[in-house]
Amino acid sequence: MSPKHVIFKKVSRDKSVAVYMAKRDFVDHCDVVDPVDGVILIDPVQLKGKKVYVMLSCTFRYGRQDMDVMGVAFRRDLFLVTRQVYPELQDKEKLTHTKIQQKLLRKLGDNAFPFFFEFPDNLPCSVALQPGPSDVGKKCAVEFEVKAFCGENQDDKIDKQSSVRLTIRKIQHSPENTKLVPVAETTFEFLMSEKPLHVKLSLPKETFYHGEPVPVNVEITNSSSRNIKDISVSVEQVTNVVLYSNDKYVKSVAKEETNDSVPSGTSLKKDYTLYPLLAHNKDRRGLALDGRLKHEDTNLASSSIVKQEVLKEVQGMLVSYKVIVRMIASGEVSLELPFRLMHPKPEPDDMVFEEFKRAYLKGIVYGDDDESPTEA
Repeated sequence: MSPKHVIFKKVSRDKSVAVYMAKRDFVDHCDVVDPVDGVILIDPVQLKGKKVYVMLSCTFRYGRQDMDVMGVAFRRDLFLVTRQVYPELQDKEKLTHTKIQQKLLRKLGDNAFPFFFEFPDNLPCSVALQPGPSDVGKKCAVEFEVKAFCGENQDDKIDKQSSVRLTIRKIQHSPENTKLVPVAETTFEFLMSEKPLHVKLSLPKETFYHGEPVPVNVEITNSSSRNIKDISVSVEQVTNVVLYSNDKYVKSVAKEETNDSVPSGTSLKKDYTLYPLLAHNKDRRGLALDGRLKHEDTNLASSSIVKQEVLKEVQGMLVSYKVIVRMIASGEVSLELPFRLMHPKPEPDDMVFEEFKRAYLKGIVYGDDDESPTEA
């Protein structure tokens, strides 16, 4: 039995236009980005002679909508492109790029029209700061959206009754894993102590995948006259908002506090295991997430990989991770080591199985309030 593809469908309130898309997550493979494609179904009677357009946008939003006062914009369109799909400006065959589009066009009939967009190289990936329990309105985020609407021309004010908005995500998969073994070490010298404290921190690899434990090796050689105590190891997420504010949010997403001690003249070598999971941080305000779609699970934001030729400011928000070991030696001393937290690059067969599993084990329930999936 061949797996069935889940198709996301959303219809405008007046039934004039509907959007059909085979997926809502689009992968940045570092050298190429998955194109955005789908099909628009129209009702010529409801259109009343108007044209139909489809728009792909990337928006950076900083603050709530009610903060847009005194002419100060707290949002910026990082990318915006609009295409006319009806009346078609090209033959359907020239705009049909995928097999799913072909199947949908055959199934939906003559009033269905394909659309196709390619992402430019310099766009960020989807990321959103997790709101607190009492927060309302739009969150701080980099968001992507496909919008279909009708009008006399594309610059007309969009009528909500005759438009469809579908949130999508641009996510990044890990590049090929390098054989680099991250290591950081340093020496602390203290007053009234002839010999130093030496600390070494290491990880088995540079890139870890979401849901994977992070084993941390700590080596402490205490030749100083101080006694070391209260050793703790943590994973911290660092989010830099590089548009508007240059704010930095540092959040601990996994931590192990211990009673381990290293008296003067002794040493310690120990492995700790940390679990940086969103499941352990559900109510933490300000955590960066990999975007969020309604009714779908998400995870901590992936590490940002910025191409050399791209301006960091265009990225909206940059996310990184580091392991930190802290200890008390009369005062606090610490050592940190950066690493990457990302999605693994799936095999093609795994992706088919995920679609099959979601369709048959979860009852094919997806999307926004008035969305319903169908099968192609």
